[in-house]
Amino acid sequence: MYKPVNPRVDFPKMEENILEFWENHEIFQASIDMREGAQNYIFYDGPPFATGLPHFGHFVPGTIKDIIPRYQTMKGKRVDRRFGWDCHGLPVEYEMMKTLGISGTRQIEEYGVGKFNESCRSIVLRYTSEWEKIVKRMGRWVDFENDYKTMEPDYMESIWWVFKQLYDKGLVYEGYSIMPYSPALATPLSNFEVNLGGYQDVDDPAITVKFRLTDSSDTYFLAWTTTPWTLPSNLALALGPDVDYVKVKDGDELYIMAEGALERYYRNQDDYEVVQRCKGRDLQGVSYEPLLPFFAELMDSGAFRTFLGDYVTVEDGTGIVHTAPGFGEDDYRLLKGTGIPVVCPIDDECRFTEEVDSWKGLFVKDADKDIIRRLKEEGKLVKHEQYRHSYPFCYRTKMPLIYRALSGWFVDVPKIRDLLLDVNSRIKWVPDHLKTGRFGKWLEQAREWSISRNRYWGNPIPIWKCDGSDYVEVIGSREELERKSGSKVEDLHKHFIDDLTWESPDGKGTMRRIPDVLDCWFESGSMPYAQNHYPFENKEFFESNFPADFICEGLDQTRGWFYTLVILAAALFEQPAFMNVVVNGLVLAEDGKKMSKSDRNYTDPMEVINSYGADALRFFLMNSAVVKGEDLKFSEEGVKDVLKNFLI
Repeated sequence: MYKPVNPRVDFPKMEENILEFWENHEIFQASIDMREGAQNYIFYDGPPFATGLPHFGHFVPGTIKDIIPRYQTMKGKRVDRRFGWDCHGLPVEYEMMKTLGISGTRQIEEYGVGKFNESCRSIVLRYTSEWEKIVKRMGRWVDFENDYKTMEPDYMESIWWVFKQLYDKGLVYEGYSIMPYSPALATPLSNFEVNLGGYQDVDDPAITVKFRLTDSSDTYFLAWTTTPWTLPSNLALALGPDVDYVKVKDGDELYIMAEGALERYYRNQDDYEVVQRCKGRDLQGVSYEPLLPFFAELMDSGAFRTFLGDYVTVEDGTGIVHTAPGFGEDDYRLLKGTGIPVVCPIDDECRFTEEVDSWKGLFVKDADKDIIRRLKEEGKLVKHEQYRHSYPFCYRTKMPLIYRALSGWFVDVPKIRDLLLDVNSRIKWVPDHLKTGRFGKWLEQAREWSISRNRYWGNPIPIWKCDGSDYVEVIGSREELERKSGSKVEDLHKHFIDDLTWESPDGKGTMRRIPDVLDCWFESGSMPYAQNHYPFENKEFFESNFPADFICEGLDQTRGWFYTLVILAAALFEQPAFMNVVVNGLVLAEDGKKMSKSDRNYTDPMEVINSYGADALRFFLMNSAVVKGEDLKFSEEGVKDVLKNFLI
């Protein structure tokens, strides 16, 4: 009379039947269509790269992004859920360089920028079908058919509009900044990308060298550094204004150093004699001889003298800091506005240029030994030791980063810092401590945002400069570019527009585009406008449905997507980009380490789903500390327990 029921229910099979029903009857689309004319609930989805496959870390925000829109739909609201793709930037270029067996800007240009960019385009959406399959298998309702892509011309055009608005508001400028730079990739990285790579404890040579005062044949400043390769670019010494310094007699020579550092250099007080004491401020402006000859001519510009820096301490070294403004953030800020030029004698791959002819062509960190040897031979080396410290590495090449001065374009974030804090005060954060904690403090200390990259596969910065004067034009639309250049513009990528020129309005030359492209975080931060092709289309809809009601991503996005969304919305509209945000923690392997394919320290996500079902996995994730912004050590046993103790 009755159909027999198998007591051993197959949850994964049951889920697959439900998914088939949803697919066949277009249930997701029906849930939207039946609420036509209802109040909109606006959700923004942050775009991932499709150059890799989704993992457990994607499933957490993905599940939250499914739960809240479903809940709001059940309350009668209309919730569009557009998926998006990050298409530009270093991840794509790096994949392509590996495929082609090339590296660095020189080899890319030899290969051909157009060919390289089209190759990048071909792999951008390599795994979209796998993403769609896995996201749907997790039970998430999201619109893949009307997805947005940051490489589409309409999306790119809106970003040009955003850039021009910032420029017209005086929030974009050209300047120098010290940037973390990947020599192997020949490109700067954002702070967010530096955090991805993380820091490692490394042993570097730490040396103390002596700089002879110009008005004395036997008196020297002693300075300490863990980057001997920056010494050819030394232009100043920094002292702490309130630090106590001493001049000590050691044999026939006199050394100036911090009093608190003496014990690092002398075992016994009998080994030296203090002949003078003073504060750092008393030593300001003292001239010394160049340690190495490469930039000695800059003495006429005010280089090779002492400056005061509040960051100088006596915790390490001598209490006197060697200063090379081309290679250190504090160094650069200290000499900014002094008239002393920034020297950065290295090429795109961080090899010395002919300005440092003694080591021309040598990778800077490989030059340490030769530089130390020369200083020793010239009697300028006082002490040589190894120093263990934490140092940032490139998250893609696993090679150490170099901090170097780069010219580029910046958003003047400090100029709107008060506005950013006001905008943030209107946002509801979950967990709420992030509002004034991790995110709020990041805003309080916000610095200039470097938005230009000397790369290829990206949205070109829409600035044209006259080659015969200082005249600059910023282009804000395709129509404007077509009108200026007299050429039809279908694609905005670099290899299609870099040859578009026109006569400068001042009659002094030809307008040519600058070579840089935009930081891809500028593109993702522009998604509220660009996904709608605003203001060229959907103007009324966007303006009546902004800010978004809800977004969600991981904790790492406090310095990534959340940050760029807030900056651009505040700058453009003096509003938040979103009113509510749920921030999840990170999913780690069971041993507490980062999940790594190479280490094989976690189970393939599809194996877990096929074994226990997506619902068991979703319940396990949503009932864990990860939804409260805390880290989760993923355990397959935890998913199994949900199946046994809850679902069954």
